[in-house]
Amino acid sequence: MTIPAHIAIIMDGNGRWAKARGLPRVAGHRAGVEALRRTVRAVADMGIAWLTLYAFSSENWSRPKSEVSDLMGLLKIYIRRDLADLHRSGVRVRVIGDRDGLSPDIRALLAEAETLTAGNTSLNLVIAFNYGGRNEIARAARRLAQAAREGSINPDDICEETFGHFLDTVDMPDPDIVIRTSGEMRLSNFLPWQSAYSELIFMPCYWPDFGRADLDEALKIFASRERRFGGVTAHGVAS
Repeated sequence: MTIPAHIAIIMDGNGRWAKARGLPRVAGHRAGVEALRRTVRAVADMGIAWLTLYAFSSENWSRPKSEVSDLMGLLKIYIRRDLADLHRSGVRVRVIGDRDGLSPDIRALLAEAETLTAGNTSLNLVIAFNYGGRNEIARAARRLAQAAREGSINPDDICEETFGHFLDTVDMPDPDIVIRTSGEMRLSNFLPWQSAYSELIFMPCYWPDFGRADLDEALKIFASRERRFGGVTAHGVAS
């Protein structure tokens, strides 16, 4: 089976999972954290180098304050309880997203996770937190414009590769697969630049139910596809 270098996942369906069981939404988020733990272990066992998880979007702030508070609390618990285990397992944590406006305690936790695990090499775990793809591109454009204004870059030399150096994901490979759970079929502002040629795989299960069998199924689907990157197939048929 073809093993991808980078899997990205939109972890969707916590609230609907809870509603189907007559539980509060926070119960779905807690169950989602368990699914996160399972998935990190499974991906590491498979030898996959990069895993990016859409943990909290820049649009999620519009949810009820109580739910946002619950999500922030779960993030703190996850980092405090799991960071040592991740570090011992050789996992490097990296966070992408806009940190301006985050509370000091959250910023400190994210920085601690990155600093502690910076030298690890077994798995790169990328957490997209307060992340929005359009926001990322706009922030990159501002930095690029500032560099041009300061004279450190010539506007005539700007190309896709140059622009990529100003994104949050600089030095990261683009995802081979973007998986979304819950049956929804959209990217929801997740890695729009980086996923231009990613294989999109939509799984019907809610995120709390996602397990090794679902990951295996997604990888089988990926292996069955022929990636052409805008070119032609091995038989010369245009895409």
